[in-house]
Amino acid sequence: MSTSMRGWSRWPLLVPAAVLIGLLAVTPAQAQQLEAPWAERINEELAPVPFGPGERLEYQVKLGAFTVGESWMRVHGVERVRGHRTYHVSMGIQGGIPLARVDNLLESWIDVETLSSRRFVQDQDEVRTQRFRQFEFFPEERRYERADIDESGELPTDQPLDEIAFVYYVRTLPLEVGETYELDRYFQEDGNPVVVKVVRRDQVEVPAGTFNTIVVQPIIQTRGLFGEGGEAEIHFSDDSRRLLVQLRSRVPVMGSLSLHLRNITPGRSLRPLAFSEAVEEYRGG
Repeated sequence: MSTSMRGWSRWPLLVPAAVLIGLLAVTPAQAQQLEAPWAERINEELAPVPFGPGERLEYQVKLGAFTVGESWMRVHGVERVRGHRTYHVSMGIQGGIPLARVDNLLESWIDVETLSSRRFVQDQDEVRTQRFRQFEFFPEERRYERADIDESGELPTDQPLDEIAFVYYVRTLPLEVGETYELDRYFQEDGNPVVVKVVRRDQVEVPAGTFNTIVVQPIIQTRGLFGEGGEAEIHFSDDSRRLLVQLRSRVPVMGSLSLHLRNITPGRSLRPLAFSEAVEEYRGG
């Protein structure tokens, strides 16, 4: 069954500045009365997500049966991009074999309300490829600018996602087995639609322990880790954390590549329980 998720990430706009200015003028007694409701209103603007600042996931990287490097995913914190609050997240991978080394870093700044990308940095150093790209996204105007070269263009959507932002976004979906999500949100037109198939439940053992998982197959219509020919599978933990526990794919030249979770540093949720509640509401619980 195909499910459209365009509405899943639409959240209220920021509270007008006039309201904030008014709050600064209240008396201490009034402030004490307003503190809890105000905090609640701010929290309601945040998209419910299972991750937060401080989260760091570390992985063992394998080519076939051989350990050849390390990888990580990290939520650095909340940073402003042109006035918008964003999660600064990154994914790195280092390692390889002689004459086939990899040192890649992807960074994304994801809007805390819309879960859209506002900035994407790719620093790639691998077999036959070296490049650095920095995209500045202006979702409301459906356009982008490159910071590394003189280039600009149109976005195919007002809710763009890059490669790493897609991984974090998929963590927020209900992920019901048998569902197929088609998302026209990749920031490059020729990469759409991104297809996410939820294929089965499984149990896997990785260095960090044994996990019940939900297995998804992501397909972006471009080359890369999640390209059509890569046959990628991602195992997310079948709990409220939706941790990326294991990833398997095929990459050009290097062959079968897999990531296995070995260490977890929990993050601090900006909106506790909201993700679990949102999933239960979606499921009719």
